[in-house]
Amino acid sequence: MFPMRYRTIFKSRWWALIWGAGILWTAYDFASAQPQSSATDNNAAAAAGPTDGSGATITPEDAQNLNEALNEF
Repeated sequence: MFPMRYRTIFKSRWWALIWGAGILWTAYDFASAQPQSSATDNNAAAAAGPTDGSGATITPEDAQNLNEALNEF
């Protein structure tokens, strides 16, 4: 998977820095690949209230039922 052995990387400070920079670059590329939502989308979602995993709005009755179920444990 990796073209050189890890032992070779850490023999030199410069190879270790280049290797670390590659790891950070990969993490940045992976984390920044998500689409950005606009501020109006965020404001509309906040006005609608909290939602569950399916996107349906959570009602106060749902919250009360969850609270009661958790208290039974």
